[in-house]
Amino acid sequence: MGNAPSPHPWRGHSHDHDYGRRIINLRNWPFVTGFRIIRITSSFVVLLLFLFCLSYKQSAIPIWPRPLLETPNSKHPFGPLRFHKDGTFHVSIFEDLHFGENAWETWGPQQDKASIRVISTILDAEPSTSLVVLNGDLVTGENTFLHNSTHYLDQIVSPMVDRNLTWASTYGNHDSDFNLSRSALFSREKRYPNSRTTQMVSSLNDEAGITNYFLPVYPSSCPSSAGARGSGTPSKPSCVPLLVLYFFDSRGGFRFQEPDRRGQENWVHPSVASWFKRATSSSSSSTALFPRGTPSLAFVHIPPNATRGLQESGIHPHRHPGINQDVPASRQAQGWCEDGGQLELRGAGCSYGGQDAPFMQALQETPGLLAVFFGHDHGNTWCKNWGVNNTVRLCYGQRTGYGGYGNWVRGARQVVVSVEGLRERELDTWIRLETGKAVARMRLNESYGEDWYEKVEDERTCLGCG
Repeated sequence: MGNAPSPHPWRGHSHDHDYGRRIINLRNWPFVTGFRIIRITSSFVVLLLFLFCLSYKQSAIPIWPRPLLETPNSKHPFGPLRFHKDGTFHVSIFEDLHFGENAWETWGPQQDKASIRVISTILDAEPSTSLVVLNGDLVTGENTFLHNSTHYLDQIVSPMVDRNLTWASTYGNHDSDFNLSRSALFSREKRYPNSRTTQMVSSLNDEAGITNYFLPVYPSSCPSSAGARGSGTPSKPSCVPLLVLYFFDSRGGFRFQEPDRRGQENWVHPSVASWFKRATSSSSSSTALFPRGTPSLAFVHIPPNATRGLQESGIHPHRHPGINQDVPASRQAQGWCEDGGQLELRGAGCSYGGQDAPFMQALQETPGLLAVFFGHDHGNTWCKNWGVNNTVRLCYGQRTGYGGYGNWVRGARQVVVSVEGLRERELDTWIRLETGKAVARMRLNESYGEDWYEKVEDERTCLGCG
């Protein structure tokens, strides 16, 4: 969240908070030169356009259109995700890490080391973690060099590798820039057997983003070699998923090696929303990816527009515990107009284009969806009820990294679901801070929003402060 001053004179800023707190020296910035001009015949152009059109028409087709006979999760080196034997599944969410800022100055590498320390401290304090979620803005792409922009991922995941934990990622707006591409970051991530991140929605030039996928979570009794309904034990009921985790790419940022002031669209692509609806709405046992109404959680970096309305209606410190310092809340499609134009390029006109409406509709129509978790606004950490019957919780996490804007205390939201709790559509959550303290302990259930919780204090930390 938050762009540094642009290193490229043809660009404006991304549609979010500006760092505004430091001057970033971007001299010696590496550029790619020497473009080749390729002469091709007009007939070949027609052929290419025809092939592109075919590819585009198929862009919303999921890479995994079949039932759960085989998924990246079931064939994963670490085996399928499963509940612990005590019937719980624990997710630790790290977000807004912002590695790679100003590597040529002392403070840049220092804050990356501090971020690793935060992750390590929290994982040690939460030993029951089943899965780590890296929920966007892993790297501050506009500050990175071409030759090593993806190498920061090695530092980010080192605490999980050291503890033999697996993780799943979404990418944020700062994970795409002139010297950093989502596809390169994904390729770097897939070097690690611990990574469960995958791509389930194909699109031309990855226009729909990369990190759109789901991961089923099975009972503890499900054999590690089976992992999915129909995979070796088609009739065994214990191998039906109890929980599904959805991950979405909210895109944004700038295009790799392209001098483009416009930037990329910053909302979940409509084709992804369509894929999501197909994955969750099928009632046919022969086409369903998993039983209709299976409890689920969703993760995305940039909040949907509904978050702004929830904030404007009031965040109660005891009924929605957390800090509420980023006002107004950011949202997908911020800075865009309905026709696809942009406010900052026009100078006036609109601040929100509504392009995330298909995604929000898909979320609202998903049976079994319990909560949506996002980041992007470093100064917000609350949860609030949303949806037709207020049965879905929209939740911020806690900014984890020492990169990016603001000096709010770093931490990570913890989410624990239990087999018993899923029957009641409830889950437990709290925020583990870098200080070791746990705050905002609450149960997201049918009485959330009415229950009274301890107020969360606005704590601050910074490098070199005490």
